[in-house]
Amino acid sequence: MIFDERLRKLTIEMKLRGFSPQTAKMYLFYNQKLLDHIKKEPIDITEDDIKDFLAYKLSDDSLSTSTIALIKAALKFFYTDILGKNISQIKTPKMSKKLPIVLSRTEIKNLIEKTENIKHKLIIELLYSTGLRLSECINLKYSDLDLNDGVGWVRMGKGSKDRIFIISDTFKKDLLDYHEKNESDGKGYIFLVNGKKMTYRGIQHAIKVSAKRSGIEKPVHVHTLRHSFATHLLENGVDIRKIQKLLGHSNLQTTQIYTQVSSEEIKKIKSPLDML
Repeated sequence: MIFDERLRKLTIEMKLRGFSPQTAKMYLFYNQKLLDHIKKEPIDITEDDIKDFLAYKLSDDSLSTSTIALIKAALKFFYTDILGKNISQIKTPKMSKKLPIVLSRTEIKNLIEKTENIKHKLIIELLYSTGLRLSECINLKYSDLDLNDGVGWVRMGKGSKDRIFIISDTFKKDLLDYHEKNESDGKGYIFLVNGKKMTYRGIQHAIKVSAKRSGIEKPVHVHTLRHSFATHLLENGVDIRKIQKLLGHSNLQTTQIYTQVSSEEIKKIKSPLDML
């Protein structure tokens, strides 16, 4: 395995720019994979080498266009921003614009009710009731919550921004019960395993197990709960700009995709066949 000192520089630069741990991990991973594939030092990598690697990745049918876009962004950041090479002309397929998968309210209810582990149930309630990202859930501390006012704060979320989120009465009650049963001191991170923060994989696995137990056939991930949160708020008549703030989207256009997902408005349309 080739590991150049310049990759250390990449790691430092990502920390300075406030990249999330998960993004930084993936950027470093794919840059290392490029070096392993081409078998050159970073300073010797050419645009053709990068094209060769991307073409190699595109031949893998298991990789989505969004993953290819992530790989390209990782390489472009390192070789353009860090090493000063010009690879901005490299073209890859456009990301497919698939609509996000959303659970129905009944499916959400079943998912929560079929979750036997109290901590896992609390995580699902939090993710669905707040629309938090996975990293934001993992890093949530008791000090970030104001249960009396029913709000919480994401500290240094995506884009290094703080934002407020709502706390449901149901989650508040279950959190207090969980806190009491575990005799927690109410300090530090909320979701711990053996005194350490829960991992990305641990939470994803917990949700996958609950989805299987509840009989949901759709693929269910952490982001599925976030999509469901936004869509159900929209169906409840909440202004889309308020939803934008709750999700932490910097661009309203990103939030507007949920207007295409909502099924409630579609159901109100009368078929022309029934109007004959």
